[in-house]
Amino acid sequence: MTDASDTRGYRRLFDGDDLTFGAGFPLTDARESRPAVDEEMALAAHAESVGFDGLWARDVPLYWPRFGDAGQTYDTWPWLSHVAAHTDEVAIGTASVVLPLRHPLHVAKSAATVDHLSDGRLVMGVATGDRDPEFPAFGVDIDDRGDQFRESIDLLRTVWSDEFPEADGPWGELDGDLDVVPKPVEGTIPLLPTGFARQSIEWIADNGDGWFFYHLPESTLESYLDDWRTAAREKPYAMAVRTELADDPEADPEHRHLGYRAGAEWFVEYFRTLDDMGVDHVLVSPAGGEDPEASLTRFAETVIEEV
Repeated sequence: MTDASDTRGYRRLFDGDDLTFGAGFPLTDARESRPAVDEEMALAAHAESVGFDGLWARDVPLYWPRFGDAGQTYDTWPWLSHVAAHTDEVAIGTASVVLPLRHPLHVAKSAATVDHLSDGRLVMGVATGDRDPEFPAFGVDIDDRGDQFRESIDLLRTVWSDEFPEADGPWGELDGDLDVVPKPVEGTIPLLPTGFARQSIEWIADNGDGWFFYHLPESTLESYLDDWRTAAREKPYAMAVRTELADDPEADPEHRHLGYRAGAEWFVEYFRTLDDMGVDHVLVSPAGGEDPEASLTRFAETVIEEV
């Protein structure tokens, strides 16, 4: 089976010793339900040009107002296809596909299609889901999502690598007469379980191509990284951090949900610390406001270039 580290998207994010940075859609406003598509694509190209290494889209099958947002609103796969057409080198990622709510054969074909349209730049965060009302809407038992997650991972690996495979599970059966085409550009697509996904860290280390986690206090993060390196050795660790860049570059940090508001100088030291601790990629949220293009530029120039 092809090693995921051979793919373009993986190499862009993880093939080096330096911490890399990604931005998440929507790039205009984190809570806007219908972002302007043309503006989002222009911002995607701009983010690539100023030094971001990844652009990430969330998978939000159904809108639940109590949760607070609808992601980038548009379905993940056509959205990332559009992003691929407006960028050249940046990795494009899912953060993260809710596998129990999607048939794994559809996921396999959609992901491989986007991988081809981006010339191998796709990296997939994969998750079990955390919006409870979605599960009965899709007829899925929420208590089964951990098992379904494992089944989906197994099937994705199988149908991407094998021609006319034989496999069966709760999703259905393949008896060797059918194939999933296209295959990924390099024979596979990197899969990064998100959070614990109802699995053990050992399972994630054995079955994932990396681990995608949320913001954690530094003492907790250090413990998690120690456990991850013991289980997974050199496989990458990525994390999401909310970043509100204050106008004053010397501003002290203020806690926000899953991140901070702070000046550029503090963020530079913070991300240098994460780099030293062994974090490989961070998904940040530098855009938004009245001029998201300027916000992306300012973050790139005052934080990314200094880290």
